[in-house]
Amino acid sequence: MSATPDIRFRDAEEKDISAIADVYNESILAGDATMDGVPKTPQDILGWMRAFSKRELILLLEARHDESWVTVGWGIIKRYSDRHGYRFCCETAVYLRRNQTGRGFGTRMKIALIERCKSLRYHHLVAKIFADNTASIRYNQKLGYEIVGTQREIGWKNGAWKDVTILQLVLDDVPAEIPPELLDS
Repeated sequence: MSATPDIRFRDAEEKDISAIADVYNESILAGDATMDGVPKTPQDILGWMRAFSKRELILLLEARHDESWVTVGWGIIKRYSDRHGYRFCCETAVYLRRNQTGRGFGTRMKIALIERCKSLRYHHLVAKIFADNTASIRYNQKLGYEIVGTQREIGWKNGAWKDVTILQLVLDDVPAEIPPELLDS
């Protein structure tokens, strides 16, 4: 991993919605990391955040720039399904500013997400990645994710069918219980 400046992780707040939308919109416009096709407004991001359960969140990755902190990327932990039997399963995803890829930020963000997933009592983590995004697939594998399959031609993007590779990480050290403070009312 290449050297990186001072970084920090923190839970996103409503004041961060513009930065989150900006980072995500770079990936939407590039067309290579999300099936979303319409750029998101800060209000769209706010809607996501307000709809989150107690076990869902956006984690910001910030790097020190001069005397301030700048958003480099973000990661999300969201429920895999609202069906009760899936309560220990979540999906994780990472989005970085396009000029910040290849510097180890994605790996550090994913590690931080995995740790948060443990504290939120998720046992099974899922990542869905465009099949031709070998760099993202590789870094997930280095962190313990394993490929469980590829969904062929599941999405239409940039005038072509896209395959998505599904990866999973099973966290054996997470108890099959959710403390009351993490339950939604």
